[in-house]
Amino acid sequence: MRSEALYPVGTQVVVQGRRGPEIAVVRGDPTPPQPRERYGSVLRAATPGDLERWAELNAKAEDLKWLLRARARELELPVKVVMVELTLDESLLTLSYSAEERLDLSPLIAEVRPHTPARVNFAAAGPREQAVILGALGACGRENCSSHHLQEFAPVSIRMARDQQLPLNPEKLSGPCGRLLCCLQFEHSQYQELLGELPRRGAKVCVEGGGCGKVTKLHPLLGQVDVLTEEGVQAGVPADRLTPAKKEKERER
Repeated sequence: MRSEALYPVGTQVVVQGRRGPEIAVVRGDPTPPQPRERYGSVLRAATPGDLERWAELNAKAEDLKWLLRARARELELPVKVVMVELTLDESLLTLSYSAEERLDLSPLIAEVRPHTPARVNFAAAGPREQAVILGALGACGRENCSSHHLQEFAPVSIRMARDQQLPLNPEKLSGPCGRLLCCLQFEHSQYQELLGELPRRGAKVCVEGGGCGKVTKLHPLLGQVDVLTEEGVQAGVPADRLTPAKKEKERER
């Protein structure tokens, strides 16, 4: 087998996917193999025959998708057929679907049999999986991360938005899938580190060479906080000029 490093960016290759052989495009330098890694290895450079076969299979899968959507309506099955995919060796057909409740989808298998010898696998697709399959643009104007480079979905919480001092507006914090933005996790560890160097919101502090007050807002990237003084004045103060109010009182004693 040829080394993956021999395939430059943009080369179309045959890879061993989770479901079987697939056509992929090299997007960057290969990463070191992980222990017990079974999927994603490059089998060979794609030949003209591979590419022609892949195009035929994709066209067949697209036709089957619309056929199954029509049959699902006729059978009154409350299911959305999101995508149909075939492996390069046509050994497996994956039908991605969305449904509000558990359904018996075996009638759809009978519709597939006359068109392909592939074994049928049903894969439930949630909102994030649908965004991966269908693709979309994020708020940044670029292709959404889930369909571009993410290999798995890490947990995302509203706490990440709070730590980054973002406005808790659902419309601004949600991706095309309607769930919290995956990118909130990318810089969260850095924000946690920066926040560890700042007093918490609501803490009582004293300003070096000034009075005391309460922290009203944090600016982790600037390394400063807004302090509302006892005189009613609010100002941004660098964290290295602050001391806890209790320590300041002990020093006065």
